[in-house]
Amino acid sequence: MDKEIPAQTLKVEVLTREAFEPFGDVLETRNTPVVINQGRCQKYSDLTSVNTDDHGYTTMHIYKTAPIGSSYQLDLLERHPLGSQTFMPLAGQRFLIVVASGSSDSTTPDLSSIRCFLTNGKQGITYHPGVWHHPLLSVDDGEEYLVIDRKGPGDNCDEVLMSAAQQYIVEVPR
Repeated sequence: MDKEIPAQTLKVEVLTREAFEPFGDVLETRNTPVVINQGRCQKYSDLTSVNTDDHGYTTMHIYKTAPIGSSYQLDLLERHPLGSQTFMPLAGQRFLIVVASGSSDSTTPDLSSIRCFLTNGKQGITYHPGVWHHPLLSVDDGEEYLVIDRKGPGDNCDEVLMSAAQQYIVEVPR
């Protein structure tokens, strides 16, 4: 009889620009705005850049997703090697971001580097190309996200299922 290995609990960190920098960019109104449109609008410029390979192009989507429960078991990670990917909540909802660095052979995630961040509902993120991450994990009601990513030829989504011994549990802060 195989002994069941319990999943490890993954600590949830507050999302900050500095902590998330190895994985991508945090989109938030953090810098001084430029006033435009005859004083009616404040523009926060250059929050992120969207990158694709030479064969792809940038596209925008709206994703709708239901919030996860109070505890969630992570079972897979994915990456998009040919372009960056941006997520921005449209209704002020918080979401979890689970990321990991690549392994030494760069074909799988290095699970010893796995981290989990919680947005404040006004932050979005852009993953750098090739960053391992879990698919979208919405915490609050408000299901719509603006998603910007690469479209075009080539395989731009690698997925790795985590074995039972590699899985983590995330306790969702409420």
